[in-house]
Amino acid sequence: MENNHEDLLESKISLGVWKKVFSIVKKLKGKIIVLVLLAITLALFDALVNVINVYAIDNFIEAKDLKTLPFYIIFNIFFALGFGLLVFFFVKQGSEIEARVNYEFRKEAFDNLQRLSFDYFDKNAQGWIMARMTSDSKKLANIISWSLVDFFWSALFMIFTLVVLFIYSVKLALIVLVSIPLMFIIAILFRKKILKSHRESRKYNSIATAKYSEAFLGAKTTKTLGIEDDNLEEFGNVINDLRRSSIRAISISALFSSIILFATYSVLGIVMYAGSSLVLNDAIKISTLFLFIRATVSFFDPIIMITNIMSSIQQAQASAERIVALIEEKPQITDKEEVILKYGDTFNPIKENYETIIGDVEYRNVNFSYNEGEVILDNFNLKINAGMKVAFVGHTGSGKTTLINLLARFYEPTSGEILIDGIDYRDRSINWLHSQIGYVLQSPHLFSTTIRENIKYGKLEAKDEEMIEVAKEVGIHDFIMSLDNKYDTHVGEGGNLLSLGQKQLISFARALLNDPKILILDEATSSIDSESEKKIIEATKKLLSNRTSLTVAHRLSTIVDSDLIVMLEFGKIIEIGTHKELLKNKGLYYNLYRDQFLAEREKELN
Repeated sequence: MENNHEDLLESKISLGVWKKVFSIVKKLKGKIIVLVLLAITLALFDALVNVINVYAIDNFIEAKDLKTLPFYIIFNIFFALGFGLLVFFFVKQGSEIEARVNYEFRKEAFDNLQRLSFDYFDKNAQGWIMARMTSDSKKLANIISWSLVDFFWSALFMIFTLVVLFIYSVKLALIVLVSIPLMFIIAILFRKKILKSHRESRKYNSIATAKYSEAFLGAKTTKTLGIEDDNLEEFGNVINDLRRSSIRAISISALFSSIILFATYSVLGIVMYAGSSLVLNDAIKISTLFLFIRATVSFFDPIIMITNIMSSIQQAQASAERIVALIEEKPQITDKEEVILKYGDTFNPIKENYETIIGDVEYRNVNFSYNEGEVILDNFNLKINAGMKVAFVGHTGSGKTTLINLLARFYEPTSGEILIDGIDYRDRSINWLHSQIGYVLQSPHLFSTTIRENIKYGKLEAKDEEMIEVAKEVGIHDFIMSLDNKYDTHVGEGGNLLSLGQKQLISFARALLNDPKILILDEATSSIDSESEKKIIEATKKLLSNRTSLTVAHRLSTIVDSDLIVMLEFGKIIEIGTHKELLKNKGLYYNLYRDQFLAEREKELN
C-alpha cells in the first residue's frame, strides 16, 4: 500500500533526477526561450514604471511644466497596452508550456508502461501508478512552466530595480542592497517552520479523512459491535490534533507576515530618513525619494516569491523522483537483440516474419519462484500436443495460475524451458506470442466504451460479421440485440452496467475473435451463473476443437470433457489423466470432485 504521507516529506534536491526532467522538457526549448524573453521584458517594464513616475513628478509637479503632458498620457496608454499584451502572451505561453510539459511526462510514462512486464503491475498498486501519471506530472509541469519562470522574473526584477536605484542614488541603493540578505534569512527560516507546520496539519487531515472513510465503510460492523463511543473518542483525539496543528500553522504564517512587514517598513523608514536628509541637502530630488519608497515596498515581494518557489521545488523533488522512476523503469522480460531484429518490438512489429503457431506446448524442467527462496514450480515437466484440451486443478497456491502466466510469458522460468512447437518461446518475440494466444481472465475487464469496441479489442481490424459470429458462438448475441443500442451500447466504467456473467461472455468473445491457436481460460466460468455457464460450455465444445486450450478450473463440472486433467500440489503433478481415469483412481481429484458435486447438489435442493 502506498504511503499516504509521502507527498508531505521534504526531499533533498537530486541533480540527476532534474537532469532527466529537463531532458524531457528540452523538447519545448523554443517555447521556453520565448517565455523567458517575455519574463525579461516584463521584469524590465516593472522596473521602469517607477522611472516613468519620476519623470511625471519632476516635470508636472516640481517644474509645473505641462507641455509634455499629452505625450506623457499617450505614452502611458501605449505602455499600458504593451504591458497588457505582454502579460497576455506571457500567461498564454506559460499555460501552453504547462499543458505540453504535462503531456510529455504522461506520454513518456504511458509509453513505458506499455513496455513493462506483467510483474511490474503485480508489485505496484494501480493507485500508485495513477498518482504518478496525474498529480506528480501535474505538479512538475506547474513547477517548470510557472515556478521557475517566476523565479527568473523575480531575480531579474530585483536586478533591474537595483540598477535603477543605483543610477539615481548610490547611498540609498546600498541601504536597500544591504537589507536583502537579512530579508532572505528571515524568509527562509520562517518558510521551513511554515512548511513543517503545514505538513503536520496535512498529516492529521489525512488521518481524519481515513477515519471518516472507515466510519462510513464499517458502519454496520461498528453498530453490530456497539463501539460507537470508542470510535467517537478516537476520532475526537485526531480532530483535536488537527485543530492544534492547524492553529499552529496559521499562527506561524501570521507571525511571518507580521515580521516581514515590520522588516520591510523598517527598511523603508531608514530609506525615508536618509532620503529626506538628502532631499533637504539638495543631494537628490523629491521624485528620487518617491522612487525609492515605491521600489522598497515592491522590492521585497519577489523575495517572498523566491523563497516560496525554492520550497516548492524542494517539495516537488519527491514527485520528480517518482515520475522519473516510472519513465526509466526497465521491463524484467525482454526479447533478445537478434529476436527484435527479426520480429520487431512492441511498437514496431515485423508481422511478415511471424510464424503461425501449430499449438504444441511443452514445459521442460521448469523451475520458478516469485521471490527468492519461495519455490512455486520445481522441475516441472508436461507435454501438450496441439489441439488438446488441458485443465489444471488444485488448491490455492498449487501453481495453476503460475503455469499459464508462464505460458503467456507474463513471467519467465527461473530455469528450464517452455517450448511452443518445439522451439523455446524466448527465441521468438513476446508480441508474436501474444498475437496468437487468447486469454480469458477470472475477473473480466471491459473498457469504458461500447460492446462493439470491447469485442473488437481482440482484433481491431475485424469486420462486424466476424464480431457477431463469435458473439453468437458464446451465446451473448441475443442479449446484445435486446439492448436499445445493441452493439453500440456503452458498458459503463469497467463494464459496471452489465452483470458479471455478461462481462465474462463478452471477454470470451473478445479472446476468440482473433482465432487464437492457444486459448487460456483462467477460471473463466467461476463468476458466471449456471445459465451462462451452460452457454459457454456448449460454445467451448465447438470453439476449442482444433485449438490447444489450457484451463485453470474452479468448477470441476466444466472440465469433464478435457483430454487431460493435471492435479497440482505445491508446484508438482500429483495426478494426471482424463476425468474418468482420475475418478477411477479414487485419489485427491476424486475426493475434490465428490465434495464439489455434493455441495452443488445440496445447493440445488435448497
